Amino acid sequence: MIIKSLELTNFRNYESCKIDLDSGTNIFYGDNAQGKTNILESIFMMATTKSHKGSKDAEMIRFGQEEAHIRSYLLKDNITRQIDMHLRKNKSKGIAIDQQHIKKAADLLGLLNVVFFSPEDLNIIKNGPAERRRFIDMELCQVDSMYLYNLNHYNKIVNQRNKLLKEMYQNPALRETLSIWDTQLVSYGTKVIERREAFVSQLNDIMKEIHTKLSGEKEEITVIYEKNCEADQMESKMISQRDRDIYLKQTTVGPHRDDIAFLVNGVDIRKYGSQGQQRTAALSLKLSEIELIKRAVGDTPVLLLDDVLSELDSNRQNYLLNEIGHIQTIITCTGLDEFVKNRFEINKVFRVTDGVIEG
Repeated sequence: MIIKSLELTNFRNYESCKIDLDSGTNIFYGDNAQGKTNILESIFMMATTKSHKGSKDAEMIRFGQEEAHIRSYLLKDNITRQIDMHLRKNKSKGIAIDQQHIKKAADLLGLLNVVFFSPEDLNIIKNGPAERRRFIDMELCQVDSMYLYNLNHYNKIVNQRNKLLKEMYQNPALRETLSIWDTQLVSYGTKVIERREAFVSQLNDIMKEIHTKLSGEKEEITVIYEKNCEADQMESKMISQRDRDIYLKQTTVGPHRDDIAFLVNGVDIRKYGSQGQQRTAALSLKLSEIELIKRAVGDTPVLLLDDVLSELDSNRQNYLLNEIGHIQTIITCTGLDEFVKNRFEINKVFRVTDGVIEG
């Protein structure tokens, strides 16, 4: 799978640009705050319908404009596909695949698979559980439409149940309706738990091999799915925690409270790992993501590296650069020194200056 070209109109600081990409390594370089990351953000949008920063559609529209347009041409299974996305200030985004409008944004997922790696991802091990859950969800939603369906319904019901728990403070009689939401929550929640369980098991196998090589065979990593509850015990646990939920006015049982642990030689590096161990594990996690997508869809994803090389030492840089030679990679950086020093093969170079691309 490769992105052949990308066109932006009024997206972030780009008034208009068209970029023809190489199937190998593409580098966008320039000073900070010139728009390099915006290129990666637009590609991530095409793959997931969301910004990697969590930005709203209106925030990605160029200042003073009412809408933005992203267009890309992909080569997938030797067939050229076209994706168009309109971002509008006061309306939901419009998406078309091969010039055919799609009704649900979720229908786009899976057409373009990407792995996004930024300096913030190096902190995924030491940061809070929400980031690690987001990693699982973003990965699975790209490759499993049923997981996306179950997760979306589960999250909506959690929000509705939490709203009900708050309203019960003023109207205790609403407690009688709680069981209706609980039944639906268990139905979708158990499916989310079961899919995550299979995912983490596969992740553990892949990551163990990568991490052993990356650490020079000095460390062995184990990934553990820390479930808030077992799938077959979710219903009984919800019933037993009902009074507590009413008191706290929030749902305390279910996969929205899950986490994943990373043990290196038996030590939980979320709490007790050095920064070097946490960064090595984060890099292993991202490289595992490439292999997970490859196995799930039978094709390689597009790798997006956002100024991440400057955050890695030379050993980790070399390992990463050696591992990505076989897939289309789009890299942002402030200079080309690291690539020259590592004699890394560069297929295409673009200079970015205040929303203008030369290359």
